[in-house]
Amino acid sequence: MAADTAIDPQCRGILKEAVIAALARHTVRTANVCISIVDDSRIEKLNQQHLGHQGPTDVLTYDLSESDGKVGKPDSISERRMDGEIVISRDTARREAELRRHPIEAELALYVVHGVLHLLGYDDRDDACSTAMHAMEDEILASIGVGAVFARAPIPSDHGTHSAAAKNT
Repeated sequence: MAADTAIDPQCRGILKEAVIAALARHTVRTANVCISIVDDSRIEKLNQQHLGHQGPTDVLTYDLSESDGKVGKPDSISERRMDGEIVISRDTARREAELRRHPIEAELALYVVHGVLHLLGYDDRDDACSTAMHAMEDEILASIGVGAVFARAPIPSDHGTHSAAAKNT
């Protein structure tokens, strides 16, 4: 796990557990996931560069796999593999955690699971897909003892999560 902004070992463990739980739920056998935690300034630059969006966001994902990116449809379960990068804004996570009145670790875990789900091919661009994706995030987080994060929080429907959908070659 790469980090431009240092995190404590306990938080690192929660984030690792969140990745493992999300991958296990989808029977991904092999994965290489890099998580970078950056400030709003850095994620704002990436958001503009890769998505053409102004301002910071909470999480960006980059599919680094050499396949067509269809992790969920392998020829066999043993072939399920995922390679990707998840970039998270610690500043955004801190603001959201304060607003939602829960620990920043829970918010960061939400962003990590959200990023993994994007790498697995989930999309949240319409209401139905977004609802299903957020419910799955909360199920995964509950399974590791973090509890539901998204469902318990009063936030606007367009809270700013984006997948860069950029395949670096």
